[in-house]
Amino acid sequence: MKSLGKILRNITTLLRRHTYKIETNNAPLSFEQESIQAIRVKPWFKDEGDKIHRLNYDLNAGSIVFDLGGYEGEWASQIFCLYGVTLYIFEPYQVYYENIQSKFLHNEKVRIYQYGLSKNNQTTQLAIADNSSSIYLESENSVDIKLVSANDFLCRHNITLIDLMKINIEGAEYDLLEHLIETGDILKIINIQVQFHDFVPDAINRMKAIQNDLTKTHELTYQYEFVWENWKLK
Repeated sequence: MKSLGKILRNITTLLRRHTYKIETNNAPLSFEQESIQAIRVKPWFKDEGDKIHRLNYDLNAGSIVFDLGGYEGEWASQIFCLYGVTLYIFEPYQVYYENIQSKFLHNEKVRIYQYGLSKNNQTTQLAIADNSSSIYLESENSVDIKLVSANDFLCRHNITLIDLMKINIEGAEYDLLEHLIETGDILKIINIQVQFHDFVPDAINRMKAIQNDLTKTHELTYQYEFVWENWKLK
């Protein structure tokens, strides 16, 4: 039986995300007090971050882009249409993976993998909640997914340079970034576009430690805390 603490954490997280979706759909909030995340995203939408920050990069047909957390492939499609890059898309949930496959059918510049990148090779459980599916939530609607060591993947595929890595993996970004920093693979990535999530245990301290480490190799180009930020190799 789940502990009361876990149940309350899951309810709080889902409520925060529900409010976030209402805000992103430009509908009026019906709650008396806006959630923390609804307040955080306001500057992002005011600055048209999805249209400008997330797509405005110095890329071309020879660039390599990693999309971690492919979901429905919308961002990947936009990046490909703009720059014609070589895309590596990672989406561990079979339903989303198959949808992305259909979207990029017969496109030889797009490579799609039915697993996520992390610090270890492992199988874990993913709680399914639309675009908020996460290994850090508990749900009756869960599936087993595969995670692969990022270092192993880069070595196996002989990848020495990534022009842009987008990371939206619902809490798993901490393990991944810590792993990339520890292995030195962080130096292979020119731009790191990441969304940190605050529902992971010790999220703020881990985020600050990662950001501090990133300042040694990268510089911050934009930041909307717990929404999106980008780090560019110095």
